[in-house]
Amino acid sequence: MTRIRIALAAAVLSFAPMSVTPLFAQTVPEEKAEHPRIAKAIHELEDAVAYMKAAPHDFGGHKAEAIKASEAALAQLRLALAFRQGADAAKGKK
Repeated sequence: MTRIRIALAAAVLSFAPMSVTPLFAQTVPEEKAEHPRIAKAIHELEDAVAYMKAAPHDFGGHKAEAIKASEAALAQLRLALAFRQGADAAKGKK
């Protein structure tokens, strides 16, 4: 699971903004239900970020960058769900 988190974070880092806020955390519950793997990835990344932030060590100098990449991945996953919600709404799907 750790490799998946790292790969996902690295893949989206080049496309993601450096500042992340949970813009769509309350607006996409239906999409989370329709895309459970993305919802699970969000949950796992949030857990990993919290763990890294609370950790007393710096993971060999990788802690700050890992947190930044994970937060960027979270932003992209939330944007993906928000996009799906908008696309579904435009098609008349709830």
